[in-house]
Amino acid sequence: MAAPFILPAAVRDTMGMRRVEPSNRITMGLIGCGGMGRANLHGFLQMNDVQVLAVCDPDVVQRDAAKKQVEEHYAEQSSNGSYVGCDSYNDFRDLLARDDIDAIIQATPDHWHALIVTNAAQAGKDIYGEKPLSLTIKQGRVMSDAVRGYGRVFQTGSQQRSSEQFRFACELVRNGRIGKVHKVTCGLPTTPTTGEKPPIPVPDGFDYNLWLGPAPWAPYCEGRTHWTFRWILDYSGGQVTDWGAHHIDIAHWGLGLTRTGPVEVEGKGEFPKTGLWNTATNYKFTCRYSSGVEIFVTNDYENGVKWEGEDGWVFVNRGRIEAHPQSLLEEVVHPSEIHLPRSPGHRRDFLNCVRSRTEPIAPIEEAHRTISVAHLGNIAMQLGRKIRWDPNREQFINDLQADRMRDRAMREPWSL
Repeated sequence: MAAPFILPAAVRDTMGMRRVEPSNRITMGLIGCGGMGRANLHGFLQMNDVQVLAVCDPDVVQRDAAKKQVEEHYAEQSSNGSYVGCDSYNDFRDLLARDDIDAIIQATPDHWHALIVTNAAQAGKDIYGEKPLSLTIKQGRVMSDAVRGYGRVFQTGSQQRSSEQFRFACELVRNGRIGKVHKVTCGLPTTPTTGEKPPIPVPDGFDYNLWLGPAPWAPYCEGRTHWTFRWILDYSGGQVTDWGAHHIDIAHWGLGLTRTGPVEVEGKGEFPKTGLWNTATNYKFTCRYSSGVEIFVTNDYENGVKWEGEDGWVFVNRGRIEAHPQSLLEEVVHPSEIHLPRSPGHRRDFLNCVRSRTEPIAPIEEAHRTISVAHLGNIAMQLGRKIRWDPNREQFINDLQADRMRDRAMREPWSL
């Protein structure tokens, strides 16, 4: 880990923080100051053993909002009610070049994830990275290999793994309470649509060319950037990847399939032929695994995950957990049975692992395997036919057309 940034005693006293030894303070920077970036920023600011030193975004409005959030937080803790000490950057490379930052929050649009994560790992930074992990299957593999190769800690923002409700549901399934599982359904939201959007001038203070980065050039228009980027295939994969990153992950966790993938995928999706947003709106695809279990991913089902076995079923989402028979919810997982990791909180788990150099509850390799399933679903639906997949080699079987869709070209001068 990079040497921790040591605040002078006078600065510590001015801030009025609960005393935390400088050697125990983890210094952090935020890259991507949109909604999830600032939500994560807020969470880490509550940790007294964290010091946020810098924020980065090509949009000055979002960048300044994050800087203000940091400085107001620390000002509230100071004896004189003021604090100035959070730097801001337009280009992520400038933030990563600092040797006084231990870890970053990576919360950019999906098409930037691979470049930022690989560069951060090379620069010796640990990473709290937002989901979905990657834009393509190949990019996910490169990211996971880089994190492992450079010995970094990576926590994926799949916070459902830190929920007691999701963990208990998965433990019921893993310990055979519903018998042999034959079917799992992941219900995801429906992707919205929009009409054509005419080009408009780029707002002042927005480095739009940098925002596009490795993605194809396109004229700036309303609805292309910031939150709604996720409905455009050049930057993301729609709800299939946005929510699939959550629920497919939990489906795998409950099945014990977190480091493998399906062998066949087929399905149908409706991709808008007109309008700015072009990710699948209505969709349903089936993933078959070598064990015989099938995972169905669709927007035509309640948001959540349902495992169906020979002796019953378990359903869980962020609002509730249900089971049949209902008595399953009173079950106790005994010491001799499978116990999944208990998290002290998703962000706290990351910080603990930064210190211990152990693997967090949502490691990058498992995030890569999760999002690969979503990518496979999008590929199968775009091709309109069944695809066969080798999860060990991470290649399609005798299918050059599908193999070419494992990755996408990057706009010059960007390369991975």
